[in-house]
Amino acid sequence: MSTLRAWEKALETRWEALRARISDRGPVELVDALRRECDRHAVVSPEGRVMVPNAYDVELSGPVHEELTRRGSRSRVGQALTDSLARHAARKGYEWAGPLAVHVGRSGDLTDSRYRVASTVMPHVSAEAFGRVSR
Repeated sequence: MSTLRAWEKALETRWEALRARISDRGPVELVDALRRECDRHAVVSPEGRVMVPNAYDVELSGPVHEELTRRGSRSRVGQALTDSLARHAARKGYEWAGPLAVHVGRSGDLTDSRYRVASTVMPHVSAEAFGRVSR
């Protein structure tokens, strides 16, 4: 029976390693989707500057969101996505339309996919304007 238990343990260990590798593809796929979204909405100004949206929404399906939350890594994924997108833009020579923000959230209506990515231009709020509004 000891040999059978050792076999089960080895099989279980390999299964967990395979599952971890598959689930770690998620952030890689998200990075690629963010890059495509950024590239797709790049606009060249008359001066030759290439402007891209600065606000990105990543909506995750329920199971994917739960997995990230259970691992306690949702904020790490958000930061990793932001960092990767910033490096991509720097390599391409893109300029942001304002401060870069990547928001990761849950969507209840994603039935046939694991995530959805969208971008918009979020206007920059200057420190002076913020001071006037908050007084």
